Amino acid sequence: MALDINKIRNDFPILKQMVHNRPLVYFDNAATTQKPVKVIESMDRIYRETNSNIHRGVHHLSDLTTRHFEEARETIRKFINARHDHEIIFTPGTTAGINLVAFSFGEKYVRQGDEIIISAIEHHSNIVPWQMLCERKGAKLKIIPINDHGELLMDQYEMLFSSETRLVALTHVANSIGTINPVKKMIETAHRHEVPVLIDGAQAVQHGRVDVQDLDADFYIFSGHKMYGPTGIGVLYGKEAILDELPPYQTGGEMVDQVSFEKTTFNRLPFKFEAGTPNYIGGIGLAAAADYLQETGLDEIAAREKDLLEYGNKRLAEIGGLHLFGEAGNKISIMSFILDDIHPYDAGMIIDKYGIAVRTGNHCAQPFMERFGIRGTIRASLVFYNTHQEIDLLCEAVEKVKQMFN
Repeated sequence: MALDINKIRNDFPILKQMVHNRPLVYFDNAATTQKPVKVIESMDRIYRETNSNIHRGVHHLSDLTTRHFEEARETIRKFINARHDHEIIFTPGTTAGINLVAFSFGEKYVRQGDEIIISAIEHHSNIVPWQMLCERKGAKLKIIPINDHGELLMDQYEMLFSSETRLVALTHVANSIGTINPVKKMIETAHRHEVPVLIDGAQAVQHGRVDVQDLDADFYIFSGHKMYGPTGIGVLYGKEAILDELPPYQTGGEMVDQVSFEKTTFNRLPFKFEAGTPNYIGGIGLAAAADYLQETGLDEIAAREKDLLEYGNKRLAEIGGLHLFGEAGNKISIMSFILDDIHPYDAGMIIDKYGIAVRTGNHCAQPFMERFGIRGTIRASLVFYNTHQEIDLLCEAVEKVKQMFN
């Protein structure tokens, strides 16, 4: 069933505002999505009615908030179809989750001469932690190359494995161009070589169904603020058997069992990896976002965004001097482009004057930009609350940019 776009847009209060005396057109969703009333009210309700630190209190408010937080963990478990709720680790976001695994997994399993495989379309957050691990351990990064459409070269991926390969760390969806990687097939390949796989799902979970058991991912990581939830909260899913074996990443309150000056023992999952007071308000807001996506319909969201991408590509292709990057056969609704010799930053500043929010620059994907010999792109990232009419307005603004520079 098609989505009711008027109802959807009414769920997001920020979309009603004016920018530079024009209606806001928000095309910066890959950086962060806007928040529906359901998410805002869920967090406001906790602050107004039950706010108290969780897990440690015996009083009424602490008990209520603890229950809300642990119910949120169960909501996220169902959302990605994890087997156990204690496989859901709340983190400050995707970057924090990747760093957690890079440290904990790296300390236990990576040694001098070992190898880690990543791809050429990773966000910096899935490059730099592995570089630093390799520097600490004397290990080596191996890179899966891409073709001119921004798709991974699968035959070369297979050839990168060796007896020294310890981990594959791979984005599910490229933030710079929207390519959807065939992660299930890539996980199967890695597992044939007995190598675990970490998937960066920051740009995936908001665009369609993710089933971590079906994927057979060893780790799957995502952020709340990119899936209509609050900032400062994210999720690290890990298989129970692997998480049990890993050492803690950070230490402090909640993640301990017994502490003495002679020895400390650590708490069970998931608390072993949640040091200090967790962002329980954020966790509850994240669960509300997951509920909102489920209620709206993930299949319906995917269908609408596919329609927006097809329409946007068609309209942008009509503009002379505009060059699209990332024309993979399977991608999300991201359109990344440049305008002949016009710097993306200059174009973005002018587009903003038309009330349109786009992202300009290298999108934390400098190796990708170097691969194509460009400084950066203008990125319009669309989601289900966007419209064909907004795409038309973007095209009008782009034409104005061209006129001004000509």
